[in-house]
Amino acid sequence: MGQQEKVATSLAGAVGEGISASLAPVDAELARRYPGDPGTRQPVHTVYVPGDVVAPDTIRSWGDAALAALDEHAPDADSLAAVLGLPDELAAPVYDRVRAKLEREPVEDLRIDFEDGYGGRGDREEDAHAARAARLITEAYADGTAAPYMGIRMKCLEAAVRDRGIRTLDVFLTALTDAGPPPEGLVLTLPKVTYPEQVRAFVRLLEAFEQTRGLDAGRIGFEIQIETSQSILAADGTAAVARMIDAAEGRATGLHYGTFDYSACLGVSAAYQASDHPAADHAKAVMQVAAAGTGVRVCDGSTNVLPVGTREKVHDAWRLHYGLTRRALARAYYQGWDMHPGHLPTRYAAVFAFYREGFEQAAARLSAYANHTGGDVMDEPATAKALSGYLLRGIDCGALDTEEVARLAGLTRADLDGFAAPRRGDLTATAK
Repeated sequence: MGQQEKVATSLAGAVGEGISASLAPVDAELARRYPGDPGTRQPVHTVYVPGDVVAPDTIRSWGDAALAALDEHAPDADSLAAVLGLPDELAAPVYDRVRAKLEREPVEDLRIDFEDGYGGRGDREEDAHAARAARLITEAYADGTAAPYMGIRMKCLEAAVRDRGIRTLDVFLTALTDAGPPPEGLVLTLPKVTYPEQVRAFVRLLEAFEQTRGLDAGRIGFEIQIETSQSILAADGTAAVARMIDAAEGRATGLHYGTFDYSACLGVSAAYQASDHPAADHAKAVMQVAAAGTGVRVCDGSTNVLPVGTREKVHDAWRLHYGLTRRALARAYYQGWDMHPGHLPTRYAAVFAFYREGFEQAAARLSAYANHTGGDVMDEPATAKALSGYLLRGIDCGALDTEEVARLAGLTRADLDGFAAPRRGDLTATAK
């Protein structure tokens, strides 16, 4: 081994030390504002059910209704593939997994709705429904029938309904915590947010509840629903949604795009209100950039075209929903709303096709990166992070099996988590 060559430098050590000291506040700010993805499972959809309609068997009944729709309108893999344009090699794997998903876990995220979907109710009736929602969620987690995520959407904090929204939340959370600690899958949705101050007020509200009930500070998080133009662009020209994330003080878990309220706010005609409208694309692009790196996830909106009626109408609605879902996935919106049991077959068909059609290539690329074996694509650490995230999301929703990914990539679930988890500046830490 030859003698190590000496290298010369010009800067005194104190220069680097001074720069590091000057940037220490920036380092702390980056860590606080941009902690990275939390690494938890993200549901592929959120299902909204009105608070006066939800029942103990709602999740199972949605799955049964979705299976019945398949039996009636696409009873086998070939017929569903013909409707949606699935390639031959994906038809059977996707169809079989869709049926299995509808039997095992038809809903990944259930939101019991006390806002638009609920309608006008008397105070005593809404109190009773809020308490019942808490009881149903508690019982579902106790008996194993719960969705991975469950919670409520309360009324917003605008003056006309503020008191009612606060009371519904209080009744719900009180009944929920009377039964024990809040479940890990608890999710709250704050709708029609216009100003960051409304988010900050909601944080104060949750703080007060946690203190009163003896819960750990920050235990209860929430989603921010983006349904107004002011939530995207503030009066001073800034991106209000970025300020809302900051105002949430680490409690925000998601930004949910409200297709129809937002479109109407901009004056889009009803016939053109859809999640692929240019106005929707702009709003979600701003949301996506504002949320990037913060740990807050973006959720796409819904379609109001329901798959009901004749087979022709159902197939048309399925093609529309499938296309919108695939479009959203390609744009990195990995979650959306579903408003009807008939949307579940095409939600899962789109999601499963998205992950199954690309997982072999993703596994091969990640394996080549991890083992420094090269390949026909030169990937960087950030791309390895994206590849592992893609595979993990596919596993979590049931599109992929851990074993088949491990066989192709030569990586365990822990390996995938390691590649997906690094924060800013640590992307090379998990390369083998």
